[in-house]
Amino acid sequence: MKNISYSEFQTGRFFLGKLPFGRDLIASVEDFCKETSIQTAVFSALGSVSSVTLGCYDQKQQVYVTFNEESSLEITACIGNVSIKGGSPFVHAHIVLSDEKGKIIGGHLFSETIIFAGEISIHELKGKPFERAYDNKTGLMLWNL
Repeated sequence: MKNISYSEFQTGRFFLGKLPFGRDLIASVEDFCKETSIQTAVFSALGSVSSVTLGCYDQKQQVYVTFNEESSLEITACIGNVSIKGGSPFVHAHIVLSDEKGKIIGGHLFSETIIFAGEISIHELKGKPFERAYDNKTGLMLWNL
């Protein structure tokens, strides 16, 4: 593939919301998308977490290497998208967090990441929903375009 594979979408509904205290960030977004029938979206979140699970993809072994941090952390940036995997909304997100001394950590966001406080903006996209499928080259579940 030499060029970007793509689909064009129309803008749908736009939501601003408060993330639920003590719940998993990814599960909260996926549940919201199920409840509101969102199949494709982009989102961003701000706030803080009481624990986070992060990872980085090991390209040679084709597995995620993950770690958990149990600490009060500020979300300095969290962006992601929603597409369909196995018939349900699936969140793919990356996050950058800082501690009280400004030390930064970040990576691919995993469950369990427990929300302390947060705000989210979700922008629904209208068009043929993107579905995730196994990609033989990378070993990842990528958009099947």
